[in-house]
Amino acid sequence: MNTVRDVMTTEVFSVTEDTGYREVVEALVAHRVSALPVTDDEGRVVGVVSEADLLHKEEFVGGDYEPPLRARLRAHLGPGGSASDKAAARNASALMTSPAFTVSPEAGAARAARLMERHGVKQLPVVGEKGRLLGIVSRRDLLSVFFREDDAIAREAQNEIDEALRPVRVHEPSVSVEDGVVRLSGVVDKRSDAQTLIRRVRRVEGVVAVDSELGWRVDDVVPDHVQWRSGTL
Repeated sequence: MNTVRDVMTTEVFSVTEDTGYREVVEALVAHRVSALPVTDDEGRVVGVVSEADLLHKEEFVGGDYEPPLRARLRAHLGPGGSASDKAAARNASALMTSPAFTVSPEAGAARAARLMERHGVKQLPVVGEKGRLLGIVSRRDLLSVFFREDDAIAREAQNEIDEALRPVRVHEPSVSVEDGVVRLSGVVDKRSDAQTLIRRVRRVEGVVAVDSELGWRVDDVVPDHVQWRSGTL
C-alpha cells in the first residue's frame, strides 16, 4: 500500500508567520501553488495561507461594493478567523487558516485523500516529529497511484489472493487487468472467500474497479439450511 511518503513532494515552499501580504502573493505566484504552509521559528506548521485567504481583500475592499452573500456568511462562520479580519491582514499570521489540517508521512494515500475531501482542501502539509514540516501532498500526487502498470496491479492482486486462500483452495482464481480494472474468475470453496478476495483486491493501489466472475461451492453467507452448490457474486 502506498503511503504519503511515497507520493509527497519534499521540495516544499513555506512562509513564516511574519511574512507580509505582498510577499505571500509573490510566493504563490512564483511557485505556482494555491496554498503555502505557515511555519514558526522551529519549522512547525501553525497554519496554511491560501489564495482564498488572500482574496478576502478583494471581497471586503470597501466603498460601494457589497460582497456576495456567501462571502458575508464566511465572514461570520469561516474557520481560522473571519473574512473581514483577513481583509485587513498584513502578514501570514493574520491571513492563515489555523490550525492546519496535516498528515503523517506514514499515513496511507487513501487516508490523505479522505482528509482532503472531508476538509475541502487541495493539499495537506506533511509533518513529522513535533509537527515539523517535511513536505506536502496534493490531490495530483495522490492520483499518481492510478498510473501503475496493469501488470504490476495484477501481480499484487494475485499475491492478495494467494495470501487470502492459503492454505486451502479449490480452483486457482485467475486475475486479469485492463486499464486498472481487475477481473476475477474461477471457483473458491466458500462465498465468504470470494467476498474476502474482492475486498482485498479493491485495496490494491491503482485498482480502479473490480469485476468478479468468481464462483463458489458452498454459500456460507446464507443460513445453514439454504445451501447453494454454486453461484456468482
